[in-house]
Amino acid sequence: MPPAISLCSSLIRWHPSLLLAVTHGARRSNHHIYGPSLRHNFKHLSFTSPSTNSFPLCTTSADKRSKKARRETPENLLRHQLDLCSKHGDVSEALRLYDSARAGSILLSLHQYNVLLYLCSHPSASPSDADRALDIFRQMSIDGITPNEATFTTLIRLAAARGDPDLAFQFIKTMSAAGITPRLRSYGPALFGFCKKGDVEKAHKLEFHMVEAEVAAEELELAALFRLNSELGRGEDVYRLLHRMRAELRNVSETTAELIEGWFHAEPAARFGFQEWDVDKVNEGVVKGGGGWHGQGWLGKGPWSVGRSEMDKEGVCRRCGDRMICIDIDPVETEVFARSLAQLASKKEVKADFAGFQAWLDRYGPFDAVIDGANVGLNNQHKFSFSQLNYIVNGLRQMSSSEKLPLVVLHCSRVRGGPADNPNNKRLLESWRRAGALYATPPGSNDDWYWLYAAVNCKCLVVTNDEMRDHLFALLGKSFFPRWKEKHQVRLTVSRNGPTFHLPPPYSIVIQESERGSWHIPIVAVDDIEIPRQWVCVNRDKMAVPSLSHGRLV
Repeated sequence: MPPAISLCSSLIRWHPSLLLAVTHGARRSNHHIYGPSLRHNFKHLSFTSPSTNSFPLCTTSADKRSKKARRETPENLLRHQLDLCSKHGDVSEALRLYDSARAGSILLSLHQYNVLLYLCSHPSASPSDADRALDIFRQMSIDGITPNEATFTTLIRLAAARGDPDLAFQFIKTMSAAGITPRLRSYGPALFGFCKKGDVEKAHKLEFHMVEAEVAAEELELAALFRLNSELGRGEDVYRLLHRMRAELRNVSETTAELIEGWFHAEPAARFGFQEWDVDKVNEGVVKGGGGWHGQGWLGKGPWSVGRSEMDKEGVCRRCGDRMICIDIDPVETEVFARSLAQLASKKEVKADFAGFQAWLDRYGPFDAVIDGANVGLNNQHKFSFSQLNYIVNGLRQMSSSEKLPLVVLHCSRVRGGPADNPNNKRLLESWRRAGALYATPPGSNDDWYWLYAAVNCKCLVVTNDEMRDHLFALLGKSFFPRWKEKHQVRLTVSRNGPTFHLPPPYSIVIQESERGSWHIPIVAVDDIEIPRQWVCVNRDKMAVPSLSHGRLV
């Protein structure tokens, strides 16, 4: 017997009816699905769990439904058994349960169908098991079950794993047509599949579909596209993708940095570029772009000089002498971010508590700096240290042109009991309270929302070693927040000589393209503040690049 029908041909066979069912939501009513006429067929049907325990099935009347009886309906028992299969990765048992349910006219729920599809894509599934996924999906449309994003994502992954990125892309288009917004996890498997096959045209079609759907690519996706275009010597697309990395990643991992270096070392890279260019147009591009890039294409001709470098304190590259620029943050963006941050914090915190903090801040602010008190007091300490916190407060006060105390944000549990009861610490806390420089967040609150909002609202520095990578900060997005953090976070190191401030750099840590065509790519830094960040420095032989003078080629 020939192997199971391929995924692609199966999709063509039943796709029109599926799309009709998806787009029109042909869901049947509960009465139709679970009515008495179907229940008559259930009494001889039984299921066996992967652990071989048996659960007797029973029917119940509509007027007498106990909690136990509801648990033992065929539908709930089937759900329980399938969940056990999912837990144990038992694909064959799940498919046996599905076949028994179909024979007994039990119509499955969306959850049960999703469990079955997930198991068909499980690593333990055989090729024949995986081939059944599309038949199961087709049955969903017949049953009038509207698939969701998880349904399509499982099928996309399965299609890609079977070496069919075209089918995976078709599923993405189908879910879009059904009004289900694809996510990055939906696009990734198809994109990687096209890149693996070397199908650059289809990879770019998928990329542009992502852009139209407003799904932001991450480093893995952009690196895969970069690698494919680099290997094919497509200089224009490599240039475009470098700028996508600049806008969406800002800095890159070591793996991607090596990939970028490989392109500039390769022979095709030397062929791309303008021997002459419009300097005014390049300068105009820099101004329009906000600084740090021009986007006019590769400048110059000939081989590239590639190496690793560091920046001095002023942002000057120690290898080539180029100065990195500081890209300003739009004040309007800051205001919008402050409002969105307040709205998000009000949802996560008790609304009255956070509103009270905003009113307090309006009364006592603005501040020149805000301190994450818990992070600073515990930095390099086994116990909370008020003396260390006080050292930071005084240091920031001396740095301030107004000599105003910074705002210290502490959870209420830190200002009562324990070290706070020490007489010296009590006097210290009271002096901060009288000066309007201490805010104790209420019980049950997350003080991160408070010190972060205060720093954004006051447009000032925030002192913390918190990397701000957890779920709370992920809610703030990947666009504005990293840029804001780069310019406002002060970090600390503590030694025998006391704490040392590490102020924000006077330049932007972002991929930069200079007016003369050189490139500098920052690599993601290690957590150790004292280890200098590495940059990839790329420029042409100076003899191959026309020099610039007063906006003209010379």
